[in-house]
Amino acid sequence: MHGNEWIVEAYGCPEENLSNLVLMQSIVREIIAQMQLTPVADPIWHRFPVTGGITGMALLTESHLACHTFPEFGSLCLNVFCCRPRAAWDFDRLKQLIGATKVCVREVTRAYQNVDSPTGLAAGSHKG
Repeated sequence: MHGNEWIVEAYGCPEENLSNLVLMQSIVREIIAQMQLTPVADPIWHRFPVTGGITGMALLTESHLACHTFPEFGSLCLNVFCCRPRAAWDFDRLKQLIGATKVCVREVTRAYQNVDSPTGLAAGSHKG
């Protein structure tokens, strides 16, 4: 069994979009809905007073979605981790939604056991 994690950076974003809490909340809701994820509770948000950057976190039954904006650098970082395989969201939509000029996506397959070991345990570990 394995899960998927998407590590996303969006660059060249207008500062005002990255400081817009309503816009960030909307993007997170869209990702959750379109990936058919299940929130455990409402996302938690924090705005940084000096830079206007925003951090948001949605705890999901599938794992989590985290959002961090850096208006002073014109960038947005997203992390979506799902404990079971599923199709990716179209992260290029960030170009339309927040005006990003470039979106970089890395997808990581997260294995839950060491497939090199017949027991599934890493060397030096034990059940217990």
